[in-house]
Amino acid sequence: MSLLSLTFHTTEHVSQEWEIYMENELHEMVENLIDVEKFIRSEVESEMINEGKNTNLLLIFDDEEKRQDFLEIELLNLTERIESAFGE
Repeated sequence: MSLLSLTFHTTEHVSQEWEIYMENELHEMVENLIDVEKFIRSEVESEMINEGKNTNLLLIFDDEEKRQDFLEIELLNLTERIESAFGE
């Protein structure tokens, strides 16, 4: 088993749009990833975050090779889709 943790930071002015995006498009994208065995999405709670919020996505892979394939291929696709929806 191999794990990968991704954290997304959103500012207050896009928080509502991010929630909708996360529930619909991001959830569906992650569900359709062949190499991801399981995933857990959670909100990061911290007193240090006062200008937005952080969302964590924990991806679980069967092995290191599938994790590496994700990093080299799927993460780029995921990044491009999020950037097209929200900018940099």
